[in-house]
Amino acid sequence: MNRATANLLLLITGAIWGGGFVAQATAMETMGPVLFTGIRFLAAALAVLPFAALEARRAKAPLLPDAGQWKRYSLLGMLLFSSLAAQQVGLLTTSVTNSGFLTGLYVVLTPILGVVLWRFWPHPVIWPAALLALGGIWLLSGGKPTGLTAGDWWTILCAGLWACHVQFLGRFVSGARPLQLACTQFFVCGVAGTALAFAIEPVGLSMIRESAGEILFAGVLSGGLAFTLQAIAQRHTTAPQAAIFMSSEALFAAFFGALLLGERIGPAGFAGCALIFVAMLSVEIVPMMRTPKRAA
Repeated sequence: MNRATANLLLLITGAIWGGGFVAQATAMETMGPVLFTGIRFLAAALAVLPFAALEARRAKAPLLPDAGQWKRYSLLGMLLFSSLAAQQVGLLTTSVTNSGFLTGLYVVLTPILGVVLWRFWPHPVIWPAALLALGGIWLLSGGKPTGLTAGDWWTILCAGLWACHVQFLGRFVSGARPLQLACTQFFVCGVAGTALAFAIEPVGLSMIRESAGEILFAGVLSGGLAFTLQAIAQRHTTAPQAAIFMSSEALFAAFFGALLLGERIGPAGFAGCALIFVAMLSVEIVPMMRTPKRAA
């Protein structure tokens, strides 16, 4: 596979994730956010399981993680659940467009968190990018912090938790089998969400039946298929290019929100989305633009 084909797969991944925001929003008409998150990721785990089994067979290794891997992957699963549950709660009171762009803040928050956790200093572009992102949030709020809905704040929390997930994933992925890791964290996320839903939300088979389409799209496609496409494509392209193409999910979320849900935002909101997207891209593109030193 050449790099152009790999990047096309990543663009498709971004489109699937962008469409997933619509499925997540419409599912809230019939079921609670925690239940949807749990059932969605149980479906994702089942979707990835056959590929994880094939991966284990080719590696001639056990399908199930060992004790140490279970601990690491369970942490990832709980971070995944916390992040996606916050996003799902946010979609109760924010738009698909806002959710897509505010979730994308993880691109800026991830390197900042690296300084806090590991004292790993990022490229200097992160600081102006962070200011751009804050400016974008300010415009999305209508020019005042009180303009942000509760759903917007939940989505910003989602971005912070997802940045934690990305940081810990970077620490745990070395030597791991990616599909085994994905399947395990999906399973942990699904079990945690479903168990918590029984304690705090109404649960019924009728809810699951009525949201079956959204569950299958968000679980099997946004979770299982999109992750598999990402895993395949990233073997044939660079990580910065992968991040750029996958960050297109914010644009696809805005497109599908307008096309399928009739969402509209004003000029200030568009300007805010643009600032956030520029911040996301600058974090990935600018570090690639260093001029290599010529050999003496």
